[in-house]
Amino acid sequence: MASPSPLLLALVAAALLLRTPTAAAAPDDHLVTGLPGFHGSFPSNHYSGYVTVDEASERSLFYYLALSERDPAADPVVLWLNGGPGCSSFDGFVYENGPFNFEPGSTLLPRLQLNPYSWSKVSNIMYLDSPAGVGMSYSLNKSDYTTGDLKTAADAHTFLLKWFELYPEFHSNPFYISGESYAGVYIPTLADEVVRGIEKGVEPRINFKGYLIGNAFTDVDYDFNSFVPFAHGMGLISTDMFEDVKASCHGTFFGDVDNLCQEKIERVHWELKDLNKYNILAPCYHHPEIQEVEFANSSLPLSFRRLGETDRPFPVRKRMAGRSWPLRLALRGGRVPMWPGLGGRSLPCTSDELATAWLDDEGVRAAIHAKSKSLIGSWELYTARIDYTHNTGTMVSYHKKFTALGYRVLIYSGDHDLCIPFPGTEAWVRSIGYQVVDRWRPWYFGDQVAGYTQGYDRNLTFLTIKGAGHAVPEYKPKESLAFYSRWLAGEKF
Repeated sequence: MASPSPLLLALVAAALLLRTPTAAAAPDDHLVTGLPGFHGSFPSNHYSGYVTVDEASERSLFYYLALSERDPAADPVVLWLNGGPGCSSFDGFVYENGPFNFEPGSTLLPRLQLNPYSWSKVSNIMYLDSPAGVGMSYSLNKSDYTTGDLKTAADAHTFLLKWFELYPEFHSNPFYISGESYAGVYIPTLADEVVRGIEKGVEPRINFKGYLIGNAFTDVDYDFNSFVPFAHGMGLISTDMFEDVKASCHGTFFGDVDNLCQEKIERVHWELKDLNKYNILAPCYHHPEIQEVEFANSSLPLSFRRLGETDRPFPVRKRMAGRSWPLRLALRGGRVPMWPGLGGRSLPCTSDELATAWLDDEGVRAAIHAKSKSLIGSWELYTARIDYTHNTGTMVSYHKKFTALGYRVLIYSGDHDLCIPFPGTEAWVRSIGYQVVDRWRPWYFGDQVAGYTQGYDRNLTFLTIKGAGHAVPEYKPKESLAFYSRWLAGEKF
């Protein structure tokens, strides 16, 4: 039997290179060969570094890519965005659905272990710090840190176009965008940039298929009017208090309300002040040295707000999610207040010490090709560096546009989140007006109910995750990987 010709062998080798992402196909200087604090082999190749979106100011966005542990050549490419605005997507990377999480009892330089429920099990997943000024992303021109929804979306689109130029082997892979909280704004506005680019024939063409968003900030009326009814439904306030505030507010619990209604709403917030608003089932870590800012401009009588014999403000809660701005300070439009800039070090009830210690280590920064602290400052889970304007309004019209165009959309909610309660999310999903094709029913993980779902025509799905809070993969990692895997595969829940 004759040996294959050199030309045939060369053609076969070329085809394999085109089909299989390798270190040679990706930029060599972005390959992550090891991480301080982690001992062992990576389950797949990892890449990280900067993509410059504006040469004049060296405005550069930082990403970390974990290739799929299953089949990187065929599996989807999924972008992950944390919210805030101002929250680093390393929050998702180390606390939620990334390839690693921290070992218990870590000291000094925290130790990492593999996450058995990483979303890289079934997809190529990329974490992006956006906009510039957040996480490891930066600009040499600090005026770039004055930004908003539209500029953030435009920069993220520029990032994607340049990223796909760096990684041409992924041009044909299905591409999805994912994230949580204020990513409920980031994702639809970025999707709009991507879709308009596709329609204009912009190259490289992104093989965009849809998006999924968890506990999405979407529309202030739907999102924040659900707070008081949700608190009552979960047994957090009495029926008497609920009926009192409902009568005073005439069923509207957010926005342009009179002084009496506002005081009644603030009494509800006061009753719930010691809860972890991001997961009412989770503990809330107190830190008496940090002063509470949430009630600084409260209309509650001082006698009601007095603590013991002092007029000292309330003690703040510690580790915070950094995934959504302060609940009561959200605006219909205009400048968004950053919680650290209001006096809190970070968001209430959460602790980011391990992530900060790890990402501020210069050895870690060198390993992931990030700039040093001396150039871009300390890593912050939730930063006040940016001056951010919410300038797009409701996202409901965006969702209607993309589903009408045939893109797949999954809106999911942890059902114990008091920050963006699921009834408000369910209400705006229903308001789009699509026909129900899969009526409300439980979905299962193993033989247990994992939550509830309702499917609509035009590939729109609403899903709850039982017992989860604002950051669903953090609280329910097994169930999160399950619904994520099924949705990407197009399987019915």
